[in-house]
Amino acid sequence: MAFTITQALNRIISHQDLEHDEMAEIMRLIMSGQSSATQIAALLMALRIKGESITEVAAAACVMREFATQVSVDVPHLVDMCGTGGDGAHTFNISTTAMFVAAAAGANVAKHGGRSVSSSCGSADILESFGANINLPPERVTQSIQRCGVGFMFAPNHHSAMKHIAPVRKELGVRTMFNILGPLTNPAGAKHQLMGVFHESLVPQQAQVLKALGSTHVLIVHATSGLDEIAIGGETAVAELKNGDIHQYRITAQEFGISKYADQEIKSALNATSIDESKNRILSALANEPGPARDIVALNAAGALLAADVVGDWQSGLDLAFKVIASGAAKQKLDAFVTTTQSLA
Repeated sequence: MAFTITQALNRIISHQDLEHDEMAEIMRLIMSGQSSATQIAALLMALRIKGESITEVAAAACVMREFATQVSVDVPHLVDMCGTGGDGAHTFNISTTAMFVAAAAGANVAKHGGRSVSSSCGSADILESFGANINLPPERVTQSIQRCGVGFMFAPNHHSAMKHIAPVRKELGVRTMFNILGPLTNPAGAKHQLMGVFHESLVPQQAQVLKALGSTHVLIVHATSGLDEIAIGGETAVAELKNGDIHQYRITAQEFGISKYADQEIKSALNATSIDESKNRILSALANEPGPARDIVALNAAGALLAADVVGDWQSGLDLAFKVIASGAAKQKLDAFVTTTQSLA
């Protein structure tokens, strides 16, 4: 007998978690347009108040992956670099910049992103501003990764079923389970990932979810300063999933030799309130201008290189990241990505 949204709501309101199959059934109703906006809103809010379980999030991610338009690519060291957004920090696009560093250092990056969530512009906005074509169909994204080591998958192009949920999310205006589902549903099926999250409680949870989803090597990070990135000031909480084991630890940038900056210096160097300001930060970091912007990009690229198994430890990743920034290879990778996506249009 079919499991209904009303049954799910009754269970959740009683502070009981849904089983994997039950959550999957409900998600299929939502993603196929068989539930009303009222039902979707009620379910999302009930789950938020109860607190989504690992099983519920994993089941929802499985169904989102089922409904996604997939990108088929077979290359080594394939990694996704993304954040949940929602940290409210208004920084420039750190992980988007770091992906060009990681790609220049030997990773293949399958970047899954969209428009702005918490920054002045999202990964899609900034890549578009550099002249990249973000609307490539799946087979062209595959070619982009094969040719230049970077492919961008614009989320709305790969998750058309989200049209049933998007208006509800917009009207609610608060965080829901879908804020954490986006980074779990990479259309290229990348088994390696660097994921920033907006709250420290999500660090172990997302690692457990990705373990359930079959990921190989993943780093989930959250900075004590609140960033959904690896920070250069203060500590960063890390959950590292590797070959089925999850190891939690904390790191600081200074233990890897990065200079200690004053908090205000970091904030002013990373802050970006417009696309133009974000572009300037990115270009200065890739031009190897010393300072917080370059250093945070290098450190996040190091995390991606570790997750992608290009390197075996943080220090090696950071050294390699600084090397490709200094040589100009990272900036060349950005230029190559823009040229490649234009030629594939």
